[in-house]
Amino acid sequence: MNTLLFPVILAGGKGERFWPLSRRDRPKQFLSLDGSSRSLLQATADRLIELAGGWDSLWVITSSQIAEGVRQQLPDLPLENLLIESEGRDTAAAVAWTSLKIKQRYGEDAVIGFFPADHWIADQKAFADTLNAATQLAASTAAIVTLGIKPTFPSTGYGYIEQGEKIGSFNELPAYHVNRFTEKPSRETAETFLSTGRFSWNSGMFVFRAGIVLKELHTHAPEIIEPLEQQGPDIYPQLPKKSIDYALMEKTSLAYVLPVAFGWDDLGDWNAIERLLKKEGTPNIELATHVGLDTQGSIVYASNPEDVVVTIGLEDVVIVRDRNVTLIVKKERTQEIKQILKTLQNDSRFTDLL
Repeated sequence: MNTLLFPVILAGGKGERFWPLSRRDRPKQFLSLDGSSRSLLQATADRLIELAGGWDSLWVITSSQIAEGVRQQLPDLPLENLLIESEGRDTAAAVAWTSLKIKQRYGEDAVIGFFPADHWIADQKAFADTLNAATQLAASTAAIVTLGIKPTFPSTGYGYIEQGEKIGSFNELPAYHVNRFTEKPSRETAETFLSTGRFSWNSGMFVFRAGIVLKELHTHAPEIIEPLEQQGPDIYPQLPKKSIDYALMEKTSLAYVLPVAFGWDDLGDWNAIERLLKKEGTPNIELATHVGLDTQGSIVYASNPEDVVVTIGLEDVVIVRDRNVTLIVKKERTQEIKQILKTLQNDSRFTDLL
């Protein structure tokens, strides 16, 4: 079976936990975080374009604040394939609107895949093989297929998917019915999940036929799909703000999972840089001119190569120097950057730092 896939890049996120490097005028998806010259958005398009068969079949949905930046980053993307949200309403609305548009153009049997713009993939061939398998499954079955990443450690930062009955193999990859989705677990629960061999990380990547997902949205999330069908994207600011997991995936009986291993990371905060770039025998991750004394286990970043960061006696911290801001935070507390941003938002002295 050689079914065309219509990949959609979800590129509307703010990437607040990568502040101060990620800001309103330069969100995370426009950054290069792996030492390459390609931004996260460009790297995502690079690995999807061949699967799409060319730019005409690739789609991007993003926010009005950064739409011009997306055009600059992806100049070959057809303008009609760029959907611009007037206001971010989370992933359920994004999936619903894009699926409606693709169905209108290509019919209800069009196979659509949704991919966040901030993922890192190590093995491009294994990724392509997995997407071919997911496309086969979605084209031949009333299925909403999710890619489950085989866990390599008991992460408390990812949601998990429990696999149920095996339904067959596609492109030599086994596929399973989903028993349940779970939220981010405690360390003890995550260790239990891994010991069973039945759980995978929820990657947030989905593949399905347009008609199938729209039917399921009518059943489980009519408050999102019906206003979009009746009034179009003008209704966007009034739609409920829900993730596709909460609005649909946790409720549908058509969820299937492909447990896969192609080297994956969800680049959620500064600690992801360490997972990507850590080399054995090096005490720190240094993306800056750093002079350190007895500093170890730290991440040091400076956007200006002329800036010098000097440290003494530090351990397990993140130091980021960008323009007029310096951030210093313990590695275990990087999730709290979003709380600091709320404080900055409420003080007029700091609005230009956001």
